[in-house]
Amino acid sequence: MPVMGTVKFQRFFRAAAGLQVDRNDLKRYTDFIDDKIYDLILIGKASAKANLRDVIEPWDLPITKGLQESIHRFEKLDEEIELQPLLDQLTARPPLDVALSEETEQRLPLIAGGLSVALAQTFATVEPDRKNPGTAQWTVAFDIFHLLL
Repeated sequence: MPVMGTVKFQRFFRAAAGLQVDRNDLKRYTDFIDDKIYDLILIGKASAKANLRDVIEPWDLPITKGLQESIHRFEKLDEEIELQPLLDQLTARPPLDVALSEETEQRLPLIAGGLSVALAQTFATVEPDRKNPGTAQWTVAFDIFHLLL
């Protein structure tokens, strides 16, 4: 990610949960977003196939109430930070053996933003006094998300 992207990434985590992240955390973050979007698309694929469709629609993705709230919070934060163009790049991926509808593709960056807010809040919830998450905190956060998605 370019330097400007790194700065926005840092501003985002500061605004979302008062966290200080660095360039080393960026790789963990991009891997997290990639993995979770893949997981959501995988479940969406199963839903589309079960409904005899070859196209994943937004309602096929398992968006929980909590994730939806995080997406709304991201939209408010993003007005100031403008992270969505970077998330557009992160979520541009070839789908599995089913197609994504245009509406689904357009929602992926917002979903990634919601996942980002939820990730930041996870750090703040698990260790509220820690402002700079280390490897152990990233691992715990990933483990929590793995249980949920």
